[in-house]
Amino acid sequence: MKKIFVTALGMMLMVAAVDAQDVPTNRKHDGVKKEGSRGRHHDGGMDKLNLSDDQKAKVKALNEEHRKQMSDLKKQDNITVKESKEKMESLRKDHHAKFQSVLTSEQKAQLEKNKDARREKGMSRDKDQGQRMKQELNLSADQSAKLDASRKEMSEKMKAVRADNSLTDEQKKEKARGLKKTQMESMKSILTEEQLQKMKEGKKHRRGSKTGV
Repeated sequence: MKKIFVTALGMMLMVAAVDAQDVPTNRKHDGVKKEGSRGRHHDGGMDKLNLSDDQKAKVKALNEEHRKQMSDLKKQDNITVKESKEKMESLRKDHHAKFQSVLTSEQKAQLEKNKDARREKGMSRDKDQGQRMKQELNLSADQSAKLDASRKEMSEKMKAVRADNSLTDEQKKEKARGLKKTQMESMKSILTEEQLQKMKEGKKHRRGSKTGV
C-alpha cells in the first residue's frame, strides 16, 4: 500500500510527464518510431495514422538514418558537451521535420488528436491516483486543496513552456526539470513531517520490491 500512495503522489504532482509530451523524440513501434515524448506509451497512436506501405518505408529509412547520425555523434570525443547537445538538438529537429513531411494533413491532425487523448487519459489517471494518495497519507481538506492548486499551476506553466517556440527542445526539458523541482519543494511545505516520513518509507519499500523482482 505504501507503494501505491508514493506512486499516486508522483502522478498527482508531476503533471510534467503528461504536459511535456510535445517535446519531440522517438520510440520504436513495429519497425516505425513514433514522434512524442521520451518514455511514454502512445496507445497505438502510429497505428491510428494508417500509414501507407510507402510512408512506412520512408519513416523506417528516416529512423535508420537518424539512429546512425545519433550513434556517430556519440562516438565523437573531440567536441564539448555543449556542442554535442546542440548537434543532437539539430538532428532531432531535422528528423522531426522530415517525419512531418511524410504525413498528410489529415494524419498530422490525427497525431494531434492522439496527443490530446493521451493527455486527457493521463489527467484522469492522475485524478484517480490523487484520491488514493489522499487516503493513504490521510491528507486534510486544506492539504488536498493546496496540492491540487499546485498541480494546476504547474500544468499551466508546463503548457506555456510547451507553447514557447523560442525555446529549443533541450531548453524545454531543462525548464520542465526546474518546474518539477519547484513542485517538489512546494509539496514538502504542504505535507507534515509524518507524511514525508511515510513517503520515504514508501520509497524504500518500492526499491526493495524492484530489487526482489
